[in-house]
Amino acid sequence: MVKQVRAARTRQALVRAAAEVFADDGYALASLPAISRRAGVSTGALHFHFPSKDLLAREVEAAATVSLQRLAARQDAPPGGVPGGPAGAGAGGAALRLLVEVSRDLVLGLSADPVLRAGFGLGGDPSRKGGEGPGRWWSEWVHALLREAHGAGELAEGVSPEAAAVAVVAATLGLAGLASRHRFHLSPHLVEQFWALLLPGLAAPPPRRPARPGIPAAETGPAPR
Repeated sequence: MVKQVRAARTRQALVRAAAEVFADDGYALASLPAISRRAGVSTGALHFHFPSKDLLAREVEAAATVSLQRLAARQDAPPGGVPGGPAGAGAGGAALRLLVEVSRDLVLGLSADPVLRAGFGLGGDPSRKGGEGPGRWWSEWVHALLREAHGAGELAEGVSPEAAAVAVVAATLGLAGLASRHRFHLSPHLVEQFWALLLPGLAAPPPRRPARPGIPAAETGPAPR
């Protein structure tokens, strides 16, 4: 039991160290000795858990995908708008509010979590073949959520959920690429600006409230002095 716990901790340390090295240096320049040194384990221990750099990269991608899934799952669409969201984020329904909130948390995660940042970076690294990372899961989730928004009447007339999904995915993956390759500092303010530009054209206008009937003049008294 103790050996199993120790092995699990070593594996976790290797995944995090690999993520930090991949995020800093990219896949091509990252070396297994550098990863083992950062993890504080021997090269032999690294090869025992991960015989190749590709397998280690795939494990980082898998861990990043799990982190992204948990991030999306813990968010419930809050009633009455998005706390701390951009102006106008209250327009639209539950699916759009959820998308705004999760994209905001994703940017925070990319800034703080090297595993998430490296996972997105590895998926788009031209030196790798077959890497997908969390980017594929994110694209499918955004498309599904916007199709749900369209079915619920949350999108403005004439807005295609597919076209809207392409815009959202391209923007978020672009931010992920900046974070991974250029150490670009991400902030929720960037997401707020993005949604402030996109959401007014994306969300259906709120239904108009019926006008309150006026009070007949005969029933009104003199204006107070």
